[in-house]
Amino acid sequence: MEKNREIIIMVDDDITNLTVARNNLAGTYKVLTAPSGHKLFLLLEKVIPALILLDIEMPEMDGYEVMEKLKENRKTADIPVIFLTSKIDPESEIKGLNLGAVDYITKPFSRDLLIKRIDLHILLERQRNELLRHNRNLESEIDKKAKTVIELQNAILITISELVECRDNVTGGHIERTQHYLGLMIDFLMEHDVYTEELETWDMDLLVMSSQLHDVGKISIRDDILMKPGKLTADEFEEMKSHTSHGVDIIKRVASCTTESEFLRYAEVFADSHHERWDGNGYPNGLKGDEIPLQGRLMALVDVYDALTNDRPYKKAFSHESSVNIIKNESGVRFDPKIVDVFLKHEQEFSPDIINKRKYNAQYDNLESTLNMVSNLLSTRSDDENDHAGKIKVYLDIFYDALLSDERYCKEVSAWDKDIFLVSAQLHDVGKIAVSDNILNKAGELSDDEFDSIRSHPSFGVEVVEQIKESVGSDKLLYHAETMAGSHHEKWDGTGYPLGLKGDDIPLQGRIMALVDVYSALTADRPHRKKMDHEEALEIIIKDRGISFDPALVDVFLECAKGFDDGSM
Repeated sequence: MEKNREIIIMVDDDITNLTVARNNLAGTYKVLTAPSGHKLFLLLEKVIPALILLDIEMPEMDGYEVMEKLKENRKTADIPVIFLTSKIDPESEIKGLNLGAVDYITKPFSRDLLIKRIDLHILLERQRNELLRHNRNLESEIDKKAKTVIELQNAILITISELVECRDNVTGGHIERTQHYLGLMIDFLMEHDVYTEELETWDMDLLVMSSQLHDVGKISIRDDILMKPGKLTADEFEEMKSHTSHGVDIIKRVASCTTESEFLRYAEVFADSHHERWDGNGYPNGLKGDEIPLQGRLMALVDVYDALTNDRPYKKAFSHESSVNIIKNESGVRFDPKIVDVFLKHEQEFSPDIINKRKYNAQYDNLESTLNMVSNLLSTRSDDENDHAGKIKVYLDIFYDALLSDERYCKEVSAWDKDIFLVSAQLHDVGKIAVSDNILNKAGELSDDEFDSIRSHPSFGVEVVEQIKESVGSDKLLYHAETMAGSHHEKWDGTGYPLGLKGDDIPLQGRIMALVDVYSALTADRPHRKKMDHEEALEIIIKDRGISFDPALVDVFLECAKGFDDGSM
C-alpha cells in the first residue's frame, strides 16, 4: 500500500537526523529526504508532498531562507511546513511562525509526538482543501444558477420583444438595432464626458438589456392601426400614443410578480419616456427638457434614427445622410441638444453600411476562429497535414490573384471574398477526420477497402461543414468550404470522386483546389514516398492537363506557380 501513503519530505544537513526520521515515519508515511535547501527544490520539481519537515540550522541556505523561497512560488506556497530545530528561544519560534510555518518542534523529539503533530497538520490541510473545494463548487453552482437566471431572463425579454416585432413584419430587427445604437450612444457620451455623473450610476448590462421592452406596449395596439400603410386618423394616432402607458402597465404587472426590480425599473422608464420631446410637446406626460429622464432622451434619438433609416408601413427608408440631417434639425426641438451634438460627432458609426460591415467582420472572426480550431484538430493527426494546410493557403493566394488577371475566370473569381475563400480552404480535407490513422499514415500501397475509406473523406467533409454552418450561423461564409471539401477530388475527365463530375460541371473552387492540393502533396514527403522538386511536380500536372485538371486553369497555374518555388516553402 506504499503508493497510497502521504508523502513527507525531511530536510536536514545531518544524515543521522534524516535516517532517524525516515525510520520513525516509514511505517506511516512515504518519506523522502533532502540534505539541503537546494536539494529540496530539485525534489519539488518532481513531487509535491503533503508536508515538509524543515531543519533551521543548515549551511548555504538556512530554514528561514528556504521557507521564504517556498512562499514565493505559488506551486509550493501552501505546503504545510514544520520547523525542526534545537533552538528553544521564543524569538526563533515566532520568526518561523511569522514566515508561515504551521508548527515548531524542538530536537530531540519523540517518535509518537512527531507522528501526532504530523497527523494533525495533514488532517487540517485535508480539511482546508476540502473546504476550498466545497466553496469552489458552491461558487460554481451559484454562478451556474445566476447564469441560468440571466439566460432565462434574456430569453423572456427576447420572446416578448419578438412578440411585439412579429406584429409588423416590416420593422423586424428594430429592437436589436436600437439596443445596439443605445450602447454606442452611452459609450460616446462617456467618451465626451457628457452626463457622465449619471451614466456611472447605471448598471449598463441591465439597462441595455431592459431597453428591449421600450415598445412592449404595442402588444395592446390593434393590428389595423399598427400596420396601417397610410396616415393615421386623429383617433388612431391617440390609440397609437397609448402604447407608452400600456407598456408601463405591463412592466408594473411583471414587477409585481418578482423580487427582481432594477432592470424592470429601467424598462419602465424606457417605455414611459421614449416619446417625450425636448420642447415639451411629446407624450404621454408632456415632459420638457431635463424633466425627461436621460434614458428616455437617449432612446428617443436612437428610436427615431432607426425608424427613419428603415422601411415602415407608411414610408420607405431614408438614407443615413437624410436621417442625420433630420435629427440635426430637431436638436433642441424633439431631441436633447447635448445628445445630438455627440451623435453628430459619431454619426458615421450608426451608418447601416458600418453596422453591417461590423456584423460581417464579427461573423468572419467567428468563422476564422472555428476553422482554425478544426484545422488545428486536423494537424494533430499529422505534422504533414498542418504543413500542407499552410502551404495550400499561400499557393491559393498567388493563384487567386493570377485568376483575377485572366479574362476567362476574372468575372467569377472577382465576385468572391478573397479572405473567406482563403480561410475556407483550411477545410478542404476536413473529412479526413473520419479516416483512421493507420490508413492515413500507411507507408505501403492501400488495399481496395482502404482506398474506399480514403475516397469517403470528401463526402464526410461536406457533412462536417454542414455542422459547422449551424454553429457559425451563416451559409454564405461557408459556401467555398463546402464546395472545396466536396469537389477537390473530381477530375476533368469525369473519373474522379465522390460524384464523378466532368469538365465545367465541377465547381471552379474544386478545380482550383485540385491543382494546388496535388502540387502541395507532390512537393512534400508522404509516408509512401519522398517529396518531388518543383519541376518534377509541374511535369506531372502538365501530363494530367485535360485528364485530371481543367486545361485552361493549368495554363494559368503554370504561370503563377513560378512564385511557389522561392525556397521558402
